[in-house]
Formats: sequence, structure tokens, C-alpha cells
Amino acid sequence: MPQPTEPALLHADDGLLVIDKPAGLLSVPGRGPDKQDCLSTRIRSRFSDALVVHRLDMATSGLMVMARGPTAQQRLNQAFAQRRVHKRYQAIVQGEPSTGLADGAWASIDLPILLDWPQRPRRTISVDAGKPSTTRWRVLGREGAGRTRVELEPVTGRSHQLRVHMLAIGHPILGDALYCRDDSQAAAPRLLLHATRIALDHPLTGTTMAFDSPPSFHLAP
Repeated sequence: MPQPTEPALLHADDGLLVIDKPAGLLSVPGRGPDKQDCLSTRIRSRFSDALVVHRLDMATSGLMVMARGPTAQQRLNQAFAQRRVHKRYQAIVQGEPSTGLADGAWASIDLPILLDWPQRPRRTISVDAGKPSTTRWRVLGREGAGRTRVELEPVTGRSHQLRVHMLAIGHPILGDALYCRDDSQAAAPRLLLHATRIALDHPLTGTTMAFDSPPSFHLAP
């Protein structure tokens, strides 16, 4: 993957930052000197009081929020824990999935997710030992033969949840180097997953706010 571009700052005030993260950039520092460049470090170079409240996978692009100061961080952490922050994603998946419902209707995937310890950081479905995990999804349209654009809404927030759930129903997200077969992985130069919308109450004022970021990826028909 090419060097990630600079994250775009979409909103800044005394309590909240909203950033559009490029694919290929870590959300927070990883282990080792080669994994210190990340969104949080870049943003903190501009806003010294910026604090992390959630993450996106390195391969995923799209909207993230950061708190400004510990009070805002505490309130945002609580909002995430209580599922009062609403997120949506778009992805392009292999195949032509159907919800079995009317066009544009939402369906649910309810499959427990467990860390696949021997193959970490991969996750897997485990009915016996996994944590309850729910994703709402719907078809947005076809992207050429055998590929479909979908909208995804994580109800729970497990690591790799959207990637694992789409794989589990037989429609992996294209370009996924961690979970895809070779043909699905090679079908795109990056993971075709983008956080398109986030809606939340402002941590200091309580005002309801929503932000949108359209995905930049498209496939030739």
C-alpha cells in the first residue's frame, strides 16, 4: 500500500475533533519504532490536548473523532460504551448478497466473535465462546459483475466485526489482506471499507452532531 496521505480535519472546537483517516495509517502507535506514525500522533502535533476515544483498523479509511481534554474524553468514552454514538460504513464485497427483504431494507448479522488466538490478530466466529456481535447491513447497488456495494452499521463494536461478519455470510470485503482469499484480496489495491457517517452528542454542549464522508473507491464495471 502506498504511503498514506495526511488525515483531513473536518471539524475542530473546544471539545471535539472530527478527522477523515486515510487507509494505511494506524489510529494509534503500534509496537516497534516503525509503527509510531499514526493518526493520533499527527493530530496531537496540532492539538496537544487531543485524546483517543475509538479506533479504525489501519486498512480502513473514514471518520474518527478525538476528544479535547479529559472531560470530553470521559464523556465520549461513556457515549461509546452506551452505544449512543452511531456509525455507518460502506464497503464493496465479493458476490451478490441478498437480504431476502425489500430493496434497501436492513438485515442483521448476529454471530459471536472470538479472537483466533493461534492466528491473531484474526478474529473468528465462535457460537460457544465468542462475544455477542451484531451488524446491520443493506445492499446499495451492484459494482459490476459479482461485486456489490453495501452499507454497514455496527451495533456492537468488536474488533474486525464488519470484516468477519461479511466473510461469515460468504461475501468478504474486497482487498482484505487479512481475511480474503487470493482472488478477493487481489480484486482491489486496498481494503474497500470506509467509515462514512458518525452521529453523536457533543461532549461539552450536548448538541447532536452528524458528519459524513463519501468513500472514494469505485470499481470499473
